This record gives sequence, C-alpha cells and structure tokens, in this order.
Amino acid sequence: MLTLATTGSALLAIDLQARLMPAIAGGDAVLRNVGRLVKAARRLAVPVLFTEQNPRGLGATAPELAPQPGEVAEKMSFDALRAPGLEGRLDAERAFLVAGCEAHVCVLQTVLGLLAAGRKVYVVADAVGSRDPENRRLALDRMARHGAEIVSTEMVLFEWLGDANHPDFREIVALIK
Repeated sequence: MLTLATTGSALLAIDLQARLMPAIAGGDAVLRNVGRLVKAARRLAVPVLFTEQNPRGLGATAPELAPQPGEVAEKMSFDALRAPGLEGRLDAERAFLVAGCEAHVCVLQTVLGLLAAGRKVYVVADAVGSRDPENRRLALDRMARHGAEIVSTEMVLFEWLGDANHPDFREIVALIK
C-alpha cells in the first residue's frame, strides 16, 4: 500500500529546540505543523520520538511540543542513528515520518542514514526548516533524489485517518482548521 497507516508509522521530530527555533526561517509554521503531527500521532497511537542536538548548548525541545517522558533522545551526532542506543528505539518495521531542524544538517543526515539502513522515510516538508530557505530547498531535493517521499502535514493526517468515518476524524481535522 502506498498510503500511510497509523499501525505502520512512527514520527521522528528532530532538534526542535527552543533556542534554535527563532533562527529558523518560518520557524513558527514549522512548530505549528510539528505540533499538529504530534497531537495527531498521540491521538492515533503512533509512536513519537524527539531528538535534541547538544541540549546543554541548545536547550530542550520547544515547550509547546510538550514531549512526554521517554520520548526524548539526546545526541551530539548530526545523523540521529549514530547516537548511542537511538537506533534500537526505532522500530525497523515502521515507516518514519521525519520533521524538524535543520533540514540541511540533522534532518538530511538522519534521513540519509535511515534510507541507507533500508527504512521507508517520509519527510514532512512543511514541518522541516533551516535558517536559510535555500538550504531547506536543497535538502528536500536531495532527500527526494535518494528515495525519501516528500509529504505535507495534511497529507499525513488524512492518510492516517483513511476516511471521514474514522472515530477521530473531527478531532484530527480540527488540528488543521
């Protein structure tokens, strides 16, 4: 099947740290869309994992995303898969929906690492950002060339729902109104 299903998905939110976000072009929109994805994922029982790049230097994940206990992994490597113990927390049977910052550094290297490991990857374009929009564009192009599917927040939410009869339809659609 080519559409996303909640039972086969996981959300990986990369380095959405409060100190970094003001420098990201369109950072408010990125946070808003990641927030939508996180709320929907939790409602629909899709696993969520946040990474934090050098949290002693860059601080914690933006508080509006409200990571839950056990959902945050610290890292120093740009490719999250290189962080000790992180790959073991990623269910190899799931497709990874990747969001976060910066698109051309940690998001790119993590996506390339996931693809090299044979994982299915969807990059949520309106939920990734960089300080420079050109770096974001180049990163999205490169990830797509290497096999990542580029999707939007709304595409993900509606594919997770499947149809308008889904019991959580109203709550999920309310996230995008």
